Amino acid sequence: MEEKSLGRILVIDDNEDILFSSKMLLRKYATEVVMEKNPKKIPFLVSNEQFDIILLDMNFSHDITSGQEGFFWLKEILKYDPSAVVVMITAFGDVEMAVRALKEGATDFVLKPWQNERLLATLTAASKLRQSRKEVDQLKEVNKTLTAELNTSAPVITGQSAPMRQLFSLIDKVAKTDADILLLGENGTGKEVIARTIHQRSSRADKVFVTVDMGAITESLFESELFGHKKGAFTDAKDDRIGRIEAANGGTLFLDEIGNLSPSLQAKLLTVLQRREVIRVGTNKSIPVNVRLICATNMPLRVMVQRHEFRQDLLYRINTVELNLPPLRNRTDDLPMFAEHFLGTYARKYRQPQKVLSAAALHKLQHYSWPGNVRELQHALERACILSDNRELQPEDFFFLPEEAHPTLPSGAATAPQNARSLDDLERDAVQQAMQKHDGNISKAARELGLSRGALYRRLEKYAL
Repeated sequence: MEEKSLGRILVIDDNEDILFSSKMLLRKYATEVVMEKNPKKIPFLVSNEQFDIILLDMNFSHDITSGQEGFFWLKEILKYDPSAVVVMITAFGDVEMAVRALKEGATDFVLKPWQNERLLATLTAASKLRQSRKEVDQLKEVNKTLTAELNTSAPVITGQSAPMRQLFSLIDKVAKTDADILLLGENGTGKEVIARTIHQRSSRADKVFVTVDMGAITESLFESELFGHKKGAFTDAKDDRIGRIEAANGGTLFLDEIGNLSPSLQAKLLTVLQRREVIRVGTNKSIPVNVRLICATNMPLRVMVQRHEFRQDLLYRINTVELNLPPLRNRTDDLPMFAEHFLGTYARKYRQPQKVLSAAALHKLQHYSWPGNVRELQHALERACILSDNRELQPEDFFFLPEEAHPTLPSGAATAPQNARSLDDLERDAVQQAMQKHDGNISKAARELGLSRGALYRRLEKYAL
């Protein structure tokens, strides 16, 4: 055994011979051995000091053989330090008492008089357990800190237009509940931002927010990605892996592009959502999960249900509450607010003075139809910031926007059908420009376009780029 590997040890026993012999044995392996005869001092010791291992006698002078005092003080220790590692010692132990001690939170159980080798082996295992618990606690704290930081720095949906005020009102009502939510809206309207906003305003805000791009997961990897797998379950399963749904346990699970799922995958997902449990690939063990589900799509799910392309029972399951995100062309009153935010972001990113929109440039932007919505506006402003030498952006700084743009629809009007060819051309140009800008780097191009790597791959294949 490596010297001084056991950390600080507290030994509690009313027998002075036991205290002396344990100190003589353990002082070589522990950084400090603290001895205490009186168990009534346990609350003070445990609440004011940190011990890596606690050796606790089960029987004191008031109760010689039953072990009841030991069980009482075990509970007291765990009340003050739930992660404490406690090894029970007694001269009157039996299997039944050992099992009870373990059930009530003890780490292990040894009999006295003990064999030194056996005691040292037990304490070494206990020390490793204590270290593992410390690491878990540290990881929890790190995760909590990172989650708080992410929630603080994550983009927040904004807007003062009538459609956005109505949306905010609905978000305030549903965020506090655990109701499953379906977000509907065109590409680029900010569905993931809305999902994060709901998570931040929910009772799960300090828990994890897990995003899954359903359109980027292949049929063959669907179960492994979402449900996890056991080592050896299939050829490439070299280690056990937790699935995305299990990873979101206690927090929020955001399933983006859910309309892209095939009927067979819809059935598998529905089963998990109904049972609220997952079974990792290669096992038969069910793992209960508690997640708040938010789904999003830009596809007409009800029309797809009529065409038997989307399961009606799955639609019922995911849309306890349905939120429709308005396109940017229906809330151009919010455009100045977005412009100020994005221009400030790119001024910091490119280390340049913050630029502003001239009245003429704002007029041009407000009368463009924005088929790519907020995401397209964001990229247009970034491009103008890069290319323009002027602090005040003019209409000509947005020369890349089509002049024959569709007229802005009045607020509340039905969405006019978009020219599919024009939209495809626009998307193809954006993808091509991003790939050229980043010398073919998929990750950087996808990040600029606001897409997942999988979604970008599909577009590269679609446009043969």
